[in-house]
Amino acid sequence: MAFNNASIIIALGGSSEFPSTSSRRRARRRVTSDPCLPERLPTTGVIQREAERLAPRAFMNQMLKNSIEETLDTESVIEPQDIEKPRPRSSSSPRSPSIRSFVRSMVGPRLSRVPSSGWADVQPYEIMKAVEDRDIMFLMEVRDKAFPLLLQSSGGETPLVHAIRTGNKDVAIVLLGAFSKWVNYLEDADIQKTQTQTYLKALRVGLKLAINEGLAKSQNELIASFMQTLIMSEGDKWVYAQASTVSRALKAGTEGKPVQVAGEAVRKFATKEMGKADLIASLEDYIANATADLLMMAAWSNVQQSIIGESMPSYYFARDDRVYKAFIERLHRHKSEIQRSCSRRLKWQIQVLKEVLEGRTVTYRKKVEILSSRLDTGEGI
Repeated sequence: MAFNNASIIIALGGSSEFPSTSSRRRARRRVTSDPCLPERLPTTGVIQREAERLAPRAFMNQMLKNSIEETLDTESVIEPQDIEKPRPRSSSSPRSPSIRSFVRSMVGPRLSRVPSSGWADVQPYEIMKAVEDRDIMFLMEVRDKAFPLLLQSSGGETPLVHAIRTGNKDVAIVLLGAFSKWVNYLEDADIQKTQTQTYLKALRVGLKLAINEGLAKSQNELIASFMQTLIMSEGDKWVYAQASTVSRALKAGTEGKPVQVAGEAVRKFATKEMGKADLIASLEDYIANATADLLMMAAWSNVQQSIIGESMPSYYFARDDRVYKAFIERLHRHKSEIQRSCSRRLKWQIQVLKEVLEGRTVTYRKKVEILSSRLDTGEGI
């Protein structure tokens, strides 16, 4: 630590036989004090209320960011006898210790609601109580270990309806995120199960209610998940019907304007379900992704009319890049047959789809614009 000894040295110099220079120096002006008080800190009650308001949303955002890294069991639909088996998760799971500690520190300690006998004995009214108490951690445990409980009614209301009607919109957003996450990680085999379809129908009701209540406006990044679940709940019927329409447009070439037809099909569905222009605007990226998927499914459907090949599962539709990967894999496997049996126009359309949709450096919206400029006009044919 350094000290300023100038005053001591000057004083000592003034008492010596040498003339002091201090007298020739102008006295330094004394700094006047200007005391102030810091702003009063908010009370503990205010801090607690802010924590309960902000923590669920912060937790939800973190959950969405890490959702792609979480691994789930191959058995996404949990039967009662398996209800105590936890899903494996990576260290970066949104329910990792760091996130768990964050949420608990923000919303305060919660007593465990899990009965000693296990998850099979958790009652629907306990889920409702967790919604009222904004017990996010418990609801996330239910999602992973007893998902059907989030869809069951108690007193004529589901947990999502109860969250909306009691004004706990942050909890409702967390529930919606849990639903969309569950849908996104369903295994291919599980999609075909009757029980899974029943759950999807129940999810559809909840998602439509959320849209009608205007929740989508407060969490725009979930709107695509709403749409994905709504379309998946339609099953094979809607996807294959639209793919069939687009396949006919592809056969008609530029006169059929296949890209325009595909885009209008998805947009019409979105308009029917959402019903609000501002919500549709936030869906443009999803609409572009779905448009591209319809084009690839339609093109492959036309290929199957000339060769024997595996069909494209409808549940791949608009789920990341599943359709693209399946499309490329099938094209590679049947490359020789396609070259030998398919029409010149169809082979050109396939080549355009491969070239334009490859890679992730360009957004789907831009890719669809390029596809439209080529497939709908015949540029480069």
